[in-house]
Amino acid sequence: MGAKTGKQYKERLQKAKNNVYANGERVEDVTTHPAFKNVIDSMAKLYDLQHEKADKMLYTSPTTGDKVGMTFLHPTTIDDLVARREAIQEWARSHNGMMGRAPDYLNAEVMAMGMNNDLFGESDPRFAKNARDYYEYARENDISLTHTLIHPQVNRSKAEHEQKDANVALHLVEERSDGIVVDGIRLLATQGAITDETLVFPSTVKKAGELDDPYSLAFVVPNNAPGVTHISREPWDYKDNKWDYPLSSRYEEGDTIISFDNVFVPWDKVFVCGNSSICNRTFGETNAVTHMSHQVLSKAVVKTEFILGVALSIMDAIGIDQFQHVKDKGRDIMITLETMRSHLYRAEHNAKLDKYGTMNPDFAALDAARNWYPRIYPSLTEIIRVLAASGLTGIPTEADFLNEDIGPIIDRGLQSKNLNGYERVQLFRLAWDLTASAFGSRQNHYEYYFFGDPVRMGMTYFDKFEKEPYKQRVTDFLKEVRKQPSK
Repeated sequence: MGAKTGKQYKERLQKAKNNVYANGERVEDVTTHPAFKNVIDSMAKLYDLQHEKADKMLYTSPTTGDKVGMTFLHPTTIDDLVARREAIQEWARSHNGMMGRAPDYLNAEVMAMGMNNDLFGESDPRFAKNARDYYEYARENDISLTHTLIHPQVNRSKAEHEQKDANVALHLVEERSDGIVVDGIRLLATQGAITDETLVFPSTVKKAGELDDPYSLAFVVPNNAPGVTHISREPWDYKDNKWDYPLSSRYEEGDTIISFDNVFVPWDKVFVCGNSSICNRTFGETNAVTHMSHQVLSKAVVKTEFILGVALSIMDAIGIDQFQHVKDKGRDIMITLETMRSHLYRAEHNAKLDKYGTMNPDFAALDAARNWYPRIYPSLTEIIRVLAASGLTGIPTEADFLNEDIGPIIDRGLQSKNLNGYERVQLFRLAWDLTASAFGSRQNHYEYYFFGDPVRMGMTYFDKFEKEPYKQRVTDFLKEVRKQPSK
């Protein structure tokens, strides 16, 4: 089949009839439901963009000769990494970095686990083959994926096997000759309602021991598999109005809780079964975290460009760009952007081949960026709020402007240095949706916890950082000092 179109993406969702609930009701057709239809339109545009910019977004499959998505590419050179990143950023520009789980995120993951798959074969050789086969299947059929990593937050002070109800978390129920049966709950599947399949993978931060082997699973399952239910959080696409809500009416991806009610998974879709050691090492030893981080950093650069554009537009609109504190705030966003670009450049140009023939970006650069950006992102959106000041709340709706009685009043009263009232409010409504609406608040929260708890990530970063050379420099210096006679 190769790369699909937006039309095919929608048709696949309609045919699948995934078991999705939103606002307490079962969703019959996600492509027409108010909570999902707009973001599905945005996703469809991503798939169409692949064909509109085929020279940048598609490449020839090494197995079928079909044109497949560049974001699935197995990179073997630095030029490959750059080509894949350019495709990632084409998609990111189409959603201004607002879709954190656009398809390229998991396309990079299935590529890494498929090509660097020896780890899965430690417990069963067929699991390594399964990972490789699934990568090819996903690439050749342009499968859209969500994934779930997290156990329910029942009691974080205890391991899963120690919980009062140890069967709440997703766990292995039975191994059969034809596959496994799993049961329980998993969080948090972004785009769970609008994708084809779900990758169930171990958490990147929550370590398990042998007693947690029943919870140590990795597999993939269609979203319409019997027993799989996606329960959406409250949808935040409140109004089908792209003027009033320019971001949330396009990019509200949604997040779902997934219930697995004795779900059967055939063996050929299983990668890890009851092995906590392999689960703990999956993301690192397959280099999945490296390639996922490369996608995230590529997207974050585009998102920061958009935030800078909004900040500069506000400055220009209301004539505040000559003030020192305003320039200083603009500088903060600019430096963030250039820092992220520098990390990305280093990651790509210091890339190295691994034993599988995969060109891996320099993870040291990516790891620094993925630890830093979640902590700095809230300050970027806070700058937008400070620049817009009270104007961020004085934002009538488009319907107000279209009203013959009050439209002329607010158009005159809300004009700015360079924009009429209608144009200025449209800009400020964008700023509101970016920073302070339910959608904007979720963006802040989502970026902060993108790879997990930033404090835990920071601890891991500190623990793994090579400290000895720096301590040795101090030791050597003090030795030299001691050799010199005191006066």
